[in-house]
Amino acid sequence: MVDTMALLPPFIRPTRMTRTPSRPAGPPVDDEVLLDAPDDRLGPALVAAGHGEYRAAAELLAATRAAAQWENRDRYTRGLAGFARSRSEWFEEWRRAAPDDPDGLLVAAQLAVDRAWPSPARTELLREVSPLITAAARSDVRDPVPWRLALDHARGSRAGHRYFGELWEAAVRRAPHHYGCHVAALRYLAASWHGSHRECLDFADLAAQDAPADSLVQALPVRAALGYLADGCGPEVPRERLDAAADRAIALSGRLPAADPWPAGIRNKLIYLLLRLDRRADARDQLRLTGPYATSFPWDRISDDPLGHFLRLREELLTAVPRPGRTGLVPTQPRPRSEHRGHSRAGDH
Repeated sequence: MVDTMALLPPFIRPTRMTRTPSRPAGPPVDDEVLLDAPDDRLGPALVAAGHGEYRAAAELLAATRAAAQWENRDRYTRGLAGFARSRSEWFEEWRRAAPDDPDGLLVAAQLAVDRAWPSPARTELLREVSPLITAAARSDVRDPVPWRLALDHARGSRAGHRYFGELWEAAVRRAPHHYGCHVAALRYLAASWHGSHRECLDFADLAAQDAPADSLVQALPVRAALGYLADGCGPEVPRERLDAAADRAIALSGRLPAADPWPAGIRNKLIYLLLRLDRRADARDQLRLTGPYATSFPWDRISDDPLGHFLRLREELLTAVPRPGRTGLVPTQPRPRSEHRGHSRAGDH
């Protein structure tokens, strides 16, 4: 058992969940590739919401809560809140019909954080969001997702380390290896100790070492490595450490379903890192496992057309013939962008 951060307590090991990976038959054609596609559980709920019906979304989140599927619950909450930002009628009806529903409260808190995040008055607006996060946390004391939101909120409102540590202790007590909470902590460290990428990598490495082999936390070092590379911080971190982060995520990827939307975010980030490390053969293997699922991040750090960039990258990797005039699939110094197309938000995992 290892302590993942000096100011935070040790983890407790959770029950492991295993998945049997399937293998894709072959690479999809370009017009089959999807950007930020929902999985086969979230997709129908979003379709119903598009028709003004909230019950499918409510039933989906209720099922994740009943089964303690906290990683799915986190992803679905962010997906539903993202949809409610542009199409809110279905969600407003849900809140009117069941104002005390734990699942509606959770989406409401996520939506409020998302709306506050891009504002120049973020700190002030986030203070107004605190009661919503508190209500979501109290509605089901087992649920770690409101605590992930509280960690995001603490980063956005520039909370101190002591307060953040108290939130972290509450979060990991509920789910010791919850990926979303670990990402929130990693982002807090990056914001608090900007430029100190060794501390971020230390946290990510120790968390991964302490997590089960099939936990998404095994991909946390890749996130820390991407932060380091995106900042262009020179030789501060040895190449061997970046390779180790990639190797750990490759091992995790082999345990996850192939050609499936929910691991696509991890594999897209891993492909980016592998290309930055000039490990093209490994990147090609991950691209095949990814199948038809592209994600906006990290390709929107490189291009205003992340899907188009992914398709070009895919063509070059799978044909092994670089296009004339191109110096590489991923530039050495990506332009500064957030994970949300030019503005920072709390919700990406």
